[in-house]
Amino acid sequence: MNRREFGILSASSALTLAGPTAMAAPALGAGLTPFGSEAAGNKAGTIPPWTGGLTSVPEGMSWDPTKTQPPDFFASDKMLYKVDQSNLSQYAHLLSEGVQDLIRKTGFYIKVYPTHRTVAYPDHVLKSIALNVNRAKLDAAGGRLGFTGGLGGIPFPILDTTDPYKAGAQLIWNHLTRWTGVYVNSQLTAFVVEGGGKPILSATGTNHFYYSYYDPNMTSEKLDGVLYKLLNISSGPPTTVGNELVHWGSINPLKRPNQSWQVLAGQGRVRRTPNLSYDTPASQADGVSNYDEYYGFTGSPEEYDWRLIGKQEMLIPYNNNKIFSATAAQFHGPKSVNPEFLRWELHRCWVLEATLHPGERNVMAKRRMYIDEDMWQIAITDTWDAKHNLFHNCMVVNANFPNLPGFPNLPGTIFQNVFITNLQTNNYVTLTGSYADPEYNRPWNFNQVSQTLFDPQTMAASAAY
Repeated sequence: MNRREFGILSASSALTLAGPTAMAAPALGAGLTPFGSEAAGNKAGTIPPWTGGLTSVPEGMSWDPTKTQPPDFFASDKMLYKVDQSNLSQYAHLLSEGVQDLIRKTGFYIKVYPTHRTVAYPDHVLKSIALNVNRAKLDAAGGRLGFTGGLGGIPFPILDTTDPYKAGAQLIWNHLTRWTGVYVNSQLTAFVVEGGGKPILSATGTNHFYYSYYDPNMTSEKLDGVLYKLLNISSGPPTTVGNELVHWGSINPLKRPNQSWQVLAGQGRVRRTPNLSYDTPASQADGVSNYDEYYGFTGSPEEYDWRLIGKQEMLIPYNNNKIFSATAAQFHGPKSVNPEFLRWELHRCWVLEATLHPGERNVMAKRRMYIDEDMWQIAITDTWDAKHNLFHNCMVVNANFPNLPGFPNLPGTIFQNVFITNLQTNNYVTLTGSYADPEYNRPWNFNQVSQTLFDPQTMAASAAY
């Protein structure tokens, strides 16, 4: 096998897609979907009921996932309304403070479209979610320190809302264990825009994820506290070609801390890296964001106390396949990403607030997150510094990948890109995108890859020195 071709293997089996089988899974409770969100729409009719999610390419459309990124399945929708500086006060109650600040300062605007609840899960994941209701337990020393018992699905689909701090810890672990697939092989392209200038490529390459927590053949004993494994291979800019990173994420950060190893071009050896779970400035983001800001929040939650504020209807970016049709130059404006390529929808979101645990430190003294009830994925994060000033805004956009071949088949909607803006300097970074440019447009796939890719010993043996 050619190491530099990443060892992509054909899937050995395929599991049932969500849809009719998903609806037959054990109910979690009256009025809930099989994954814990409210099944009904809202009273105004602006949020529809969940009816199974997007599990196949819509009739009349075609898509070859081996050749292209998925098309915009909702391109024919008409915009409902636009929110900009002129009418911001009318819609402020539906927007996070960071998004409002971005609109005021940069001229950013949002285009709102009809809501589509596209999220779906394979049947084996829904069965695991149902089992997790009674088997997943937060660490007895505090939920920020991890959980046990959960496997193969959202660990806490029914939050314990009698205790806002317990529910908050459950909620952040639901985000960290959100369904993305078992294997995800995706384009990674990061651009930084500073001082109102042009986008500068800060990283490009490939991410290979193995979510061991979701492997249908996994057991709690074999899992050993490892949530996922990541291999990142850099292909640009030229000074980073040959850099590789292996990272193992954890569901028990104190018993089994996150671990990372890196090989840098020209150094000739693999090194253990500094912890990537906290506020270390991210090299891929040119320091505009920190490692623990990826995907709204990533890494270990041990530094914070997590408190559930409640649930509310919010305007959030959703179903954003249109981004795949934009070139990198088109998408990156001088002060913000180009709002013409973004789709916003009204969804119910859990509101989660994180404040530093006594004795802990992080440059983000407070974070407020808005988590989509269907995906359990953070859509918006606002952060404040130690002086209580609004600091960063993070948007996590998703895309639709229905009915893909892979291990297992991946239906519905998963994260697609991350935008982080320093609201005090107006610099911003986009972190994981695919664009229309040929060099940034390798189709994502969800095929099984060799387990040896995620071992630091393999990286050491095969790296180019």
